[in-house]
Amino acid sequence: MRGPFPHRLIEERPPQIGLIVLQTDESIEMDFRRLVPLETELFVTRVPSGTVVSPESLAEMEHHIAGAAALFPRSARFSAVAYGCTSGTAQIGAGEIAHLIRGATETRDVTEPLSALVAACRSLGIRRLGLLSPYVAPVSERLREVLGSHGIETPVFGSFEVAEEERVARIDGPSLRVAAEAVVRDADVDGLFLSCTNLRTLDEIEGLEARLGMPVLASNQVLAWRLMSLAGVTPVAGAPGVLFDTPAQAEAREAEA
Repeated sequence: MRGPFPHRLIEERPPQIGLIVLQTDESIEMDFRRLVPLETELFVTRVPSGTVVSPESLAEMEHHIAGAAALFPRSARFSAVAYGCTSGTAQIGAGEIAHLIRGATETRDVTEPLSALVAACRSLGIRRLGLLSPYVAPVSERLREVLGSHGIETPVFGSFEVAEEERVARIDGPSLRVAAEAVVRDADVDGLFLSCTNLRTLDEIEGLEARLGMPVLASNQVLAWRLMSLAGVTPVAGAPGVLFDTPAQAEAREAEA
């Protein structure tokens, strides 16, 4: 054996953010790799989740969130940690999710798609939101109730009525575009929300905004935006949607319009 060799430790580390992903989710992690700059340390853990989405399967995750958060590296000092489930947050409650995560890992802030959506709507001045969901009515109704309690109305709503997560992850772009446009056609809304972290929405946002003439928000988009905002991280250039516009980009959009 040769050594021990002298060595030094890295003294300063870039911002660290954490993401708790559902076991059945096939989309959110890839989306975050596209939105979060490479120099930011993104740590991911997974939480057990049902293959079929129902109020009961969503509520069951409450018993596993702390265990999933405890699997982050013990040396991590997170600026912020996100739980990646929109409907799960509506079912369990944002406050309880924050409590469970803070009790299991060290982090300055906690967020999830529902609080992120509310923050995004307030940032863009959205009060009336069209909602497109993949899920069955009882799951979506709970989400609409919680949004209403935050002063965000959802007067128009549409769904693919899919319960199996494996199918949700494979709904294609054309299907999303047709359904999204149908939901808000002739509707009195300020924006559109594509709900579910397992939907592959990232490539559809800007095209829909151009055709619909309104902000289009999606679960992974708003969650990444909010998580990076809390952590003081600048998103990658070209992140999709008016939500990510810098002042200069917003002025350019207005000039083009």
